[in-house]
Amino acid sequence: MNKKVHAFAKYTYDAMGQRIRFKEMGTYENKTFGIDALLLFRKGIMYKIHHRNKTCKKERLTREHFHPMEIPRDATLLGQVVLGSSSGPGQGLLVNTWHGEHKTRTGGMRKYLSTFTEFGCIPVTFTHHTNRTGWVMTTFFNIVIGIQNPEEFIPPKFCKGAELDETEEEADFYSVFNHVEN
Repeated sequence: MNKKVHAFAKYTYDAMGQRIRFKEMGTYENKTFGIDALLLFRKGIMYKIHHRNKTCKKERLTREHFHPMEIPRDATLLGQVVLGSSSGPGQGLLVNTWHGEHKTRTGGMRKYLSTFTEFGCIPVTFTHHTNRTGWVMTTFFNIVIGIQNPEEFIPPKFCKGAELDETEEEADFYSVFNHVEN
């Protein structure tokens, strides 16, 4: 959220199958938008799903840039804190914050800062920075371990005829956020 954008999303994540379903609603420069994207990294395909007109755009997706919700191997521990209170048992949540940077597909650098629970390694926040976007923060809540609805990873029937444009540049996880559409 900033002066231009404010958004909420539902994020369904399958680490083993390297699949993500991302549904977001928000406002950008006082205009509403919605995003529904299905990212199938093992297949190298991303569907941008448009429910309003029952169409899909099928794009190439770079397989190497699956966005694992994990602490990167080269991350540095910034610190450990208790969210809430440490005065009594069960009144706080012990978390670890990590930071680092990694190369983008265009050769630039993306800085990140992420917080995970000490027990269970469940994501709490993920913040990344690029020169184009500045700092973008994602906060996770209502996390459920396991996949509640496996059909989230199946494209809708109206996507069946979507053609893959082989001439377009491959998308990555962050491409979902770069194309706000009505």
